[in-house]
Amino acid sequence: MHYQLTKFLLPLILLSQIFSQGNTKNMELGKLVSYPNNYEKETNKKWPLILFLHGIGERGENLNLVKLHGIPKIVESNNDFQFITLSPQCPLEFDWRDDKIQDKVISILEDFIENNNVDKERVYITGLSMGGYGTWAIISKRPEIFAAAIPICGGGDHTKVGKLKNLPIWAFHGADDQVIKVEETIKMVDAINAVNGKIKFTLYPDTDHDSWSKTYNNKSIYNWLLSHSRNIKK
Repeated sequence: MHYQLTKFLLPLILLSQIFSQGNTKNMELGKLVSYPNNYEKETNKKWPLILFLHGIGERGENLNLVKLHGIPKIVESNNDFQFITLSPQCPLEFDWRDDKIQDKVISILEDFIENNNVDKERVYITGLSMGGYGTWAIISKRPEIFAAAIPICGGGDHTKVGKLKNLPIWAFHGADDQVIKVEETIKMVDAINAVNGKIKFTLYPDTDHDSWSKTYNNKSIYNWLLSHSRNIKK
């Protein structure tokens, strides 16, 4: 599928798109896509991309829900966001922790990369809460796609971290999280440290479940992402 761009009437535009293919019969995912304000003008430039996975409360068929938190919310208030962003919406009957939906997201991402001016060396993933779990799961499946990852207040399968040894990861969690206990992130961090992986961990004291607002509003995380790239053999 090739994505046709409309003229940019605003410095940055969110495009609602639908994708359906392959063995996920009868399942469609809506998604929000944003492009930097010079995307159309700089046709030969390859841009970094962030794949964002929302939380459980934003599932469904209303894409406005996806804008409530995280990267899509940041994009709407920042006319100079220098990443392409891809934010799929999980259907109500699924969870980012489901193997089938993870494969669907990976398929969407790979198709999007091939049909847009994406810098394949700078593809990043982040997600919050349920999306934090999804982030851990997808990088454990396909770490070679990504240059770096930021899982927020999620968790994962610590037995699979051997695949993540060489992937830069910055994890975040609130110490007082009553929805997803901080031990979920600590378990992953400890496992990656045990294999001498590239893991950073920020623990917010006196913070409950919303550890994403201060994270996504922190400009240093975007600089950190851009400081990492894959070494793709030409």
